[in-house]
Amino acid sequence: MGGRTQLGEFEEIVLLTVGVLYEDAYAVAINKEIAKQSGRSVNVSAVHKSLYRLEKKGMLESQLTDPESKRGGKRKRVFSITPFGKKALDEAMELRTSLRNQIHELAFKWDK
Repeated sequence: MGGRTQLGEFEEIVLLTVGVLYEDAYAVAINKEIAKQSGRSVNVSAVHKSLYRLEKKGMLESQLTDPESKRGGKRKRVFSITPFGKKALDEAMELRTSLRNQIHELAFKWDK
C-alpha cells in the first residue's frame, strides 16, 4: 500500500480513538470515548462502518477476545492501528500543521 493515504475527518477521529483506547478499542468503547472527548453524539453503527472500512484500507487490524468470564459472556472485536494507519495519521497531522502554519495572521483579524 504505497502512496498517500486518504482519511475522512470521522475516520481520523475513529483511528485516533483506537490508539487512545489501545487494548480496549472495541466499537462500543470507541463510541463512548468519541462522545466523551468531542461532545459529539455518534451512532455506534457509524463507528462500526468506519472501523471495518479502515480495516479494509489496511489502517486497522482486529481480533476477537476470549469470551467475558461472566455467564453468557460475549467476545469483543478489538482493533489496533497498523503501521499504515500510523502513517495515515502522521500524514494527516503534517498536512494540517503545514496548512495552518501558512495562514497569515492577518487572515485572523476581523473588524469588530
